[in-house]
Amino acid sequence: MSINWYPGHMVKARREIEENIKLVDIVTLLVDARAPFSCRNMELEKIVSKKKVIFILNKMDLALPETTLEYIDTFNKQGFMAVAIDSSSGKGSREVIQTIKLAFKDQEEDMLRRGRRIREARVMVAGVPNIGKSTFLNCLVGKKMAKTGAKPGITRGKQWVRVRDDIEFMDTPGLMWPKVQSAEQGLKLALLDIVGENAYDEYEVALYLISSLTAKAPQILHDNFQLVDLEKSSERLLQDIARRRGHLVKGGELDTDK
Repeated sequence: MSINWYPGHMVKARREIEENIKLVDIVTLLVDARAPFSCRNMELEKIVSKKKVIFILNKMDLALPETTLEYIDTFNKQGFMAVAIDSSSGKGSREVIQTIKLAFKDQEEDMLRRGRRIREARVMVAGVPNIGKSTFLNCLVGKKMAKTGAKPGITRGKQWVRVRDDIEFMDTPGLMWPKVQSAEQGLKLALLDIVGENAYDEYEVALYLISSLTAKAPQILHDNFQLVDLEKSSERLLQDIARRRGHLVKGGELDTDK
């Protein structure tokens, strides 16, 4: 399945990030802890490459802890700082602040050498749409400051958010890249609600999810849908789920779309 989701406002979002990158010291790139590498926008990383970059593995409460640690280790080996957070509960927020302060330490020391007053660290928050940037900011601030929305890609305009006396964040709109090259990556982005729902076929995404769960977490299918025999095709398993839930259309046919 090919997914192309690049609404017109993405061009404006890219231009905004390019114009504002000179105003910040550090860039935090948010990714989903469940599939962080599928959420990486390499075009965005190229735009911010001259700044210190910290990867924030958001929604860590929805991911396996041991896998999250492996992802962080991979980012570290690639030369990046990385830290995980659950923005809904605030777990990991202290580690995020500590990592930002560590990343800013060289610039602080440079200001001291020049005899200048140490100012606050200016940090850009960036990532793909619907990755949780606004919730992340609200978590760090401790109250609702950033504008949020239910659909991918609605945060608008430049926002500076003061988290503490020594850190100031700039919120940015979510930015996708023009074409998703890998079919599997597109399916993951659809499952993570990062691309708009008009960009993919829900039936194909559902089959991919069932296939993934069958291979990696069959207990979920058993516990949630009482499926016992998983030695079937994803199509047959989807039909079993429809039957279990009583999703029928006229004539008693299974309503797998529902």
